[in-house]
Formats: sequence, structure tokens, C-alpha cells
Amino acid sequence: MDSALSFDRQSADANSPAARVTRERIADDRAMLRTAAELTRDLLPHRPIVYWADLIASAVIGYGALVAAVMIPTTGLAILAGVVSVLALYRAGSFIHELTHFKSSAVPGFHLGWNLIAGIPLLLPSFMYEGVHNLHHARTRYGTAEDPEYLPLALMKPWTLPLFIVVSALGPVALLFRYAVLSPLSALFPAIRRLTVERYSSLSINPAFRRRLPEGEAKRAWLWQETLTSLWAIALLTMVATGVIPLRAFAIGLAILSASMVINQVRTLVAHLWENEGEAMTVTGQYLDSVNVPPPAFLPMLWAPVGLRYHALHHLLPGLPYHALGEAHRRITAALDTDSPYHKASYAGLPGLVGKIARSTMVAR
Repeated sequence: MDSALSFDRQSADANSPAARVTRERIADDRAMLRTAAELTRDLLPHRPIVYWADLIASAVIGYGALVAAVMIPTTGLAILAGVVSVLALYRAGSFIHELTHFKSSAVPGFHLGWNLIAGIPLLLPSFMYEGVHNLHHARTRYGTAEDPEYLPLALMKPWTLPLFIVVSALGPVALLFRYAVLSPLSALFPAIRRLTVERYSSLSINPAFRRRLPEGEAKRAWLWQETLTSLWAIALLTMVATGVIPLRAFAIGLAILSASMVINQVRTLVAHLWENEGEAMTVTGQYLDSVNVPPPAFLPMLWAPVGLRYHALHHLLPGLPYHALGEAHRRITAALDTDSPYHKASYAGLPGLVGKIARSTMVAR
């Protein structure tokens, strides 16, 4: 759901680095764009076996570890099982990003399968991202006030960063309320329905974003996904209230989902440099405002799974499937000169990126 918080911007001093980023329009590097497109044409086909095997393995491990975390009496082993569950379910849930970038025919049955395996059980049906994330990739919307997934976080006050992370921990509770309470009420009261659609039906971070109800096939997909998710949320709370699911088990499940959402929020924090103040940007400008964390770093496999460690490359070539991004990065890196802008979007790891944005918020303006 979108954030209802208002993150205050600091007024940018004309001589600050962040202000210079927003003032200077970065021209497109035609050589980079052409080389990236030409070298990766053969990588465009999606491999269904990879998608299905990865999703099913992640879900089996994630749900199995969740059960183990609830049932194992030894605290240390239970915590270890919980950590495994967090990472595996986070990976399974991250496929929602892939769903927004390919047609159903590219990986037959995957949209339905993902919703039944991960989306609905995790209270994150795909309609909450489909029809929203594509706006973030629109060339004229990225980084503007019309981008649902962008805030100039690097230009805001320092306290906004910890708040940005902490608020995500409440995600599971907010989603339970959205589907167990707002969905049924919105079916009865048009005013509540309008509010629910506009404000509480998208995975966005821009509090000014207002969503419109899709039409046609997208609307039908929305309705069946929302109905099943609402029934699941109501059933889950009913089972907890009647003792079918012990309160301890429910709390552990909420904690695991909360932890996965916090990790995703941290990943979101470092997915971009967040230095644009609302001006439309070129493709190269968008690329340089985004982040790759390529090998040899190992940990991005865990906190930026399903290709999300190549987020800048993804903005350059959003049609590439996640399993092709590593090979695409290797090819493009080898082909382009060292002075190409392509190399400027790669970073060593999470600590340096967090430190970079934190320092940006503290620059005197």
C-alpha cells in the first residue's frame, strides 16, 4: 500500500551536489543504449522452467521453515528457521516484480500460479503492483510527481530515512486490515471503495499517488485476486480468534512477513540514488540514478534477489528476464570503454549505498 506519510524535502542549496544533479539534464549516451540493446537480443526469451523451479523451491523452503520456526522448541534453531523463512519467502514474493514485465504467454500459468502460491497467502496479490510499476518505468514519469515509486529521499531531512524503513515493519498488519476490513466494507459503501482503490491498492511510496480502477481483463483479475485475498485474511483472523491457530504461531508468522518487508524496504532505499527533484529524465539519467550491485558481492543474492541486484540495468533494459541480467551485465561491461556511463551505476554493496544516501540528507542546504 502507499505510504500516508508526508516526507518533507529540504530546500536544496544551489551549490549542493544534489541540486546540481537536478539542475543538469544528462544527455542520452547513444553508444551505451545501442550496445546494450544489440548485445542482449538473444537473452530476451523467458525460460519457464527457471521461473517455476525457482518459485516452487523458494515457497517450499519458505513455508517449511515457517512451520519449523513455529514447532521447534529450541530457541536458537527456531530463530535460524525463521531467518531461512524470511529470505525464502522474500525471494518468492519478489517475483511480483517480474510479473509486471512480461505477458502471461511468456511463462504460461505463472501469473495464476504465483498468486496462488505466494501472492494471496502473503497478502500481496499481483494487482497491487501490475498497472503501478509500469508507471515507474514510463520515460516521462520516472522521478516526477507522477511516479508512484519515487521520492527524492536524498534531498529530504535525515529523519525520513529511518522512518521510511520502520514504517514497513507494520506492513503485514496494514495488509490484514486492508483485506479483512476494507475489502468487505468497500463492497458495500462506494465512498470506502473509492478510498480503498485510490490509496490502499498499490505498492507505492509516493503519498501523492492516486490509483485508478483498471478496466477490462485487468479489472477482472483485480476482483478475483482481491476476493480470494480478502477471504484468506478473514479466515486467518477467524482461526486465530477461535484458537485454531495459536497466537504464538500467528505472531511468528507476522514477524517473518514483517522482516521480509523491512528487507525489501532497505533494498528499495538503495535501488536508486533518489536525487531527482521532479524533472523528467533521459534514459541515461534514469540509469545513473539507479543502482547495480554486481559480483563479487555475495550478499545481494539475499537482499536483492530475482535480478534486483541489477536494478540500473533493469531500467536500461526492462524487458530482460531476471535470469538473463547477470550475463547481460557481463557482456555490456566487457564491450564498453571504461569511460562509458554504464560503469558508473555499479556499487560495491549495501553499507556504502546506505551511507551515501544518509550523507546526502545531511548536506547543509
